[in-house]
Amino acid sequence: MAAGEPPAGGEREVAALDRVVIRFVGDSGDGMQLTGSEFSRAIARAGHDFATHPDYPSEIRAPSGTLFGVSGFQIQFSSGEVFTSGDAPDVLVAMNPAALKTNLGELARGSVLLVNSGAFTAANLARAGYAKNPLEDGSLDGYRLLAVDISALNARALAGTSLSKKEVDRCKNYFALGLMLCLFGRPLEAEIADVAQRFAKNPRFAEANVLALRAGYGFAEASELFATTFEIRAASSVPGTYRSITGNHAAALGFVAASELAGTPLFLGSYPITPATDILHELAALRHFKVTTFQAEDEIAGICSAIGAAWGGSLALTTTSGPGMALKSEALGLVTMLELPLVIVNVQRAGPSTGLPTKTEQSDLLQALFGRHGECPIPVIAARSPADCFDCAIEAMRIAVTYMTPVIMLSDGGIANAAEPWRIPDVASLPRIAVHYRSDPEGFSPYARDERLARAWVPPGTPGMEHRIGGLEKDFLSGNLSHDAQNHQRMVEVRAAKVAGIARDLPPLVVDGPDSGDLLVVGWGGTWGAIAEARKQAAAAGLSVAHLHLRHLNPLPRDLDDILGRYKTVLVPELNLGQLSRLLRERTLRAVETMHKVQGRPFRVSEIRARIEELCGRQS
Repeated sequence: MAAGEPPAGGEREVAALDRVVIRFVGDSGDGMQLTGSEFSRAIARAGHDFATHPDYPSEIRAPSGTLFGVSGFQIQFSSGEVFTSGDAPDVLVAMNPAALKTNLGELARGSVLLVNSGAFTAANLARAGYAKNPLEDGSLDGYRLLAVDISALNARALAGTSLSKKEVDRCKNYFALGLMLCLFGRPLEAEIADVAQRFAKNPRFAEANVLALRAGYGFAEASELFATTFEIRAASSVPGTYRSITGNHAAALGFVAASELAGTPLFLGSYPITPATDILHELAALRHFKVTTFQAEDEIAGICSAIGAAWGGSLALTTTSGPGMALKSEALGLVTMLELPLVIVNVQRAGPSTGLPTKTEQSDLLQALFGRHGECPIPVIAARSPADCFDCAIEAMRIAVTYMTPVIMLSDGGIANAAEPWRIPDVASLPRIAVHYRSDPEGFSPYARDERLARAWVPPGTPGMEHRIGGLEKDFLSGNLSHDAQNHQRMVEVRAAKVAGIARDLPPLVVDGPDSGDLLVVGWGGTWGAIAEARKQAAAAGLSVAHLHLRHLNPLPRDLDDILGRYKTVLVPELNLGQLSRLLRERTLRAVETMHKVQGRPFRVSEIRARIEELCGRQS
């Protein structure tokens, strides 16, 4: 049968799967992030649970066709619950030789390999370090190879348009998307509507991308290469309205929700930095919710403008990543001294210095806890997943306002850019954030405290309640400058006691699995999905293993020590060299097993499961 003819008998085999992992990879200009995002939207519409992981090159304009210029997007979707974007892909879509070379090693034999054969030119093969064409030398015989000249077929489909050759080539990602939608039985109508909306201001590109999409879908329908398609049942879920959401978008919505729940305007002062910038973008688009965004000239101006907004009575926010946290450290000391509510979001990335700015890591925990001069305690919380960023944003703002303190909220590059389904909450169920501005001057002292050791919030200009601010030490009550030694000791201790006292209001910790036994895996931040899935697999294999994930990292919950003591061994997997492990040893005086990874990549489920099996085997 010639390529392009329908399968014999006109019937197409449909293979039923429980779950699948797909990775789209290509040059930075091949549009793989858009392809993956659009495919994820189609999967979301089908009712699947899913998780994604975009993987960007660290250089903005890496040379075309090079190994370090490869951009990728991975998605796992299933008929059941999904915790991660998956370990190794079951389907690899490679748009050029460099993409194939950098990703083939993770593809299991027998998996589907869809390759844009038109990109395997002599020049591209040489840039990727291939001496021979792998599509022709038999090295791919162990895979289900689907070699399609996407470049040529896309150009043929768009031959009648007014686009230039370069513009036509930029549409080939939609041809690839059409192939994949057909391969997994997804209809075109909703995607066509999305294309029309996305390119509404440029009808030429809208028309061309729809043509490319239809051409890819039609080719897959007609070609014998695609005689088998795949079907994954929709996942069962709690009834409600769902949407696909990234961590940065969820954080932005969470801060807007906090503003509405507090009845107080929101101010963001921020300097753009990867991977936190999208929070600024998202909030700028939500200015109709009494949101003011200020793109500052640098990190210091960003946080100082936010401090000014907090002083003026607004909910205040600044966003950054690790290098920006370093620049903000002196201002963090200032807002701690002023005892004003401010949330600082650190979307962590691989360091030090510029490091790997587009890769994920969670190595700023000790910086968040201790990265300031003097005794300068600040509450720290961490989001565990994209959707959890919404709840963490509200929690961070609640703590800041209740205790009149800055709060650091940690996310990371993996959470920020990844997407998952999010059940939109019932607004009426969200707890209000109580904001009280003192207006009665009778008996007023700027640093008089309530039962939580929080001082009053008094916007400037409140009659009869003028007081001084600044970075010099304050008198315990009046707020006037004080160089008294005993007063300084007292102020340092009360600020520390205020932060430590937050632990009294924290809810009891929840352990997933047995409440005592051989092994407890303790995690924080973006390791949640890999740990949860690894524990689930290990428990199904009969191992006694539980999982505890920490949101509040300073102060630590009061029942943590008791929980740790119920297990023979405690394992702490981290995307750093053991920062939480060090903190747990210091605070609880208990031995913990460390597991660390600093490769700019998240943990694989298989890595954590292997460590669980090793430690449980040691118990027997």
